[in-house]
Amino acid sequence: MTTQTTPPAGPATWLPTEWQHPTYVPVDADHHLRPIRATDVDLDLPAVMGSRERLWSVYGVAWGWPPAHMTREMDLEDLARHEAEIEAHESFNYALFDLDETELLGCVYLDPPEKVGADAEISWWVVDRLVGSDVERALDELVPRWVAQSWPLTAPRYVGRDLSWDAWLALPDLPAATA
Repeated sequence: MTTQTTPPAGPATWLPTEWQHPTYVPVDADHHLRPIRATDVDLDLPAVMGSRERLWSVYGVAWGWPPAHMTREMDLEDLARHEAEIEAHESFNYALFDLDETELLGCVYLDPPEKVGADAEISWWVVDRLVGSDVERALDELVPRWVAQSWPLTAPRYVGRDLSWDAWLALPDLPAATA
């Protein structure tokens, strides 16, 4: 067994190795965020597909998500990938839940930058029925404050908030990391 003394190049190096990500984040008295897990698939799939048209209008061009005919198996594979990325500190997907976690109501994504000018790219959404609600407003107020207080970032970019997705797509890509 060899010991690696230099961290690998790539997304795993975007956060300090000793830093620990938050595992529970209160949003308001009735809602919280926590890292998504593959076992959330039966709550995630109806949330995503129930808001699919609006989510596609936001994420479709940039991410190709969510696909029109996403199956449970496809979502399970996607959530398992998110869970592994969270564990490896490569990328983070937090799910918005009610207190008892009986319903998934949205997600917050914190990703390493793909484009120049930021040290993270952050976006979030709520299910269609919560658009314009107190829950959405609480999440909108929470995310930038939470990132500033709890994440080791100095220049986060809020895609779809402080920069449109079209403007983000037009930014130059970061150079590919070399191994």
